[in-house]
Amino acid sequence: MSKTLIQQRPFLTRPEIFQGVSPFIAQILARRGVESEQELELKLKHLLAPTMKGLTEAIQLIDQAIDAQKKIVIVGDYDADGATSTALMILVLRDLGAQVDYLVPDRFKYGYGLTPAIADLAFVTFSPDLLITVDNGISSHAGVAQAQAHGMQVIITDHHLTTKETPQAEAVVNPNQLGCEFPSKALAGVGVAFYVLANLSSLRAKQGKSSAKMVQYLDLVALGTYADVASLDYNNRILVDVGLKRIQQGLCRAGMSALLEIAGRDPAQLKAQDLGFVLGPRINAAGRMETMDIGIECLIAPDLHTAYPFATQLNQLNVERRQVETQMKQEALVALEHLQLDQENIPSALILFEPHWHQGVIGIVAGRLKEQFHRPAIVFAADEDGQHIKGSARSIEGIHIRDCIEQIAEQYPHLVSHFGGHAAAAGLTLLKESFEEFKAKFGQLIAKQDDSLFQEVLWTDGDLPDDAFQIHTVDTLQQLTPWGQKFPAPIFEGQFKLLDYRWLKDVHLKLRLALASGQIIEAIAFNAADKYTFDPLQDQVRLVYELDKNTFNGTTSLQLRILYLEQ
Repeated sequence: MSKTLIQQRPFLTRPEIFQGVSPFIAQILARRGVESEQELELKLKHLLAPTMKGLTEAIQLIDQAIDAQKKIVIVGDYDADGATSTALMILVLRDLGAQVDYLVPDRFKYGYGLTPAIADLAFVTFSPDLLITVDNGISSHAGVAQAQAHGMQVIITDHHLTTKETPQAEAVVNPNQLGCEFPSKALAGVGVAFYVLANLSSLRAKQGKSSAKMVQYLDLVALGTYADVASLDYNNRILVDVGLKRIQQGLCRAGMSALLEIAGRDPAQLKAQDLGFVLGPRINAAGRMETMDIGIECLIAPDLHTAYPFATQLNQLNVERRQVETQMKQEALVALEHLQLDQENIPSALILFEPHWHQGVIGIVAGRLKEQFHRPAIVFAADEDGQHIKGSARSIEGIHIRDCIEQIAEQYPHLVSHFGGHAAAAGLTLLKESFEEFKAKFGQLIAKQDDSLFQEVLWTDGDLPDDAFQIHTVDTLQQLTPWGQKFPAPIFEGQFKLLDYRWLKDVHLKLRLALASGQIIEAIAFNAADKYTFDPLQDQVRLVYELDKNTFNGTTSLQLRILYLEQ
């Protein structure tokens, strides 16, 4: 693979529209497509109006079910978005006086979504009058029909992409369904659930019935949205920011407080990224390693005493998940070595299967391979039935992985049993005997993509002006958060004079640099020994970096966190 290309992000809007900020901040905003200064105001009053197709029908059905004390069951999904969506539905509907239970498919037995088998299980376990899906259901034609055959009404709330007609449910709410005019297509499953419940609560309040204060549940919406790597458009940034602030103030679920305590994190110092790297993985571990019920029970626990045992269990499952993942990634790298991979000759797609691999961790391993080799990756594990294998796919920018799988499924109907997902991540099921044929056909399809997509590009915000190398700049950038998917944290590039260096623990590289102005700055590259070729005899170094603070012996100074180094 050729070396990383460094390019400046293009302007998506015009920097001149931002009058009240410095020119380089205006450029950062314009490179992220911010359209007005109002978009810096992350207030609930600016949320998009509830114009989703199917919303009115959904809230009327739930409203009637609550009043008639009908039995409601929520069918969730086994990831953090599914868990937060399920918890949100349970907590709010109970607030409103509903009789409500939940069911999350065991990923190892039932796979994903509202299948006919899950409809049967819901009927046998709860005999509900109304079944509501969260974070799934948009492709569940057979499951909806089966639930209706058992006498249930069905409401689908989902956000996954579809190019097909929606199932014949009583109501379908999904901003990505055909014919939905809702302007934001980026809502996570928990965001869709929030819109349904907020408008249900508002309807009931107007009628003088029991209602809920929805703002108190935005911690769940923030966690599910961020952990699902939803694009942070203006609407999602509002939901994440308001929810994050509630967590920072200690106004969150007891289960989140317990998880943060066990992880040794101070809620007041929490950043949006921690939703994805601290809380998200611990909730996800339940669905990956055991059953998501543990995660949901942690999130709906009424107090710390109830939440703590669940949080402890989630933390332990996450430790196990990391061990399994490390082992699998090592095995995957060995398998790739057998293909005599070298950096110049990496296949267009990395597609791997080992019968003993753990189904719950294949998505993470696919993600790690995608990051390391900058190629779409699909990792498969054996299904419980012995005949099928389940795959988890992760893709690079510019290759829409769900659409590619759909193309194979339509061209070769015998190859793919089930699939679903997004541009960057998808899941699929094949017959074990079809693996080699699928691998060949999929590899051929990806090989036809434009070669430039396989060149890794590091996008930056350009050079930082000399007068911006100060702690105040870090604080200013922090005020523009949350950073995340499609709204990335600012990174800068520049050429620096190298004054001095030292290795920390033989792996991390600490540099002393001089700016043209004479100002001296410290910079650190973590795990640099594995990543970069560093020549201390050269007096110049080119860096791509983030601005950071370093506090040592009570003194806080500016530090560059190096993301890429070349000389």
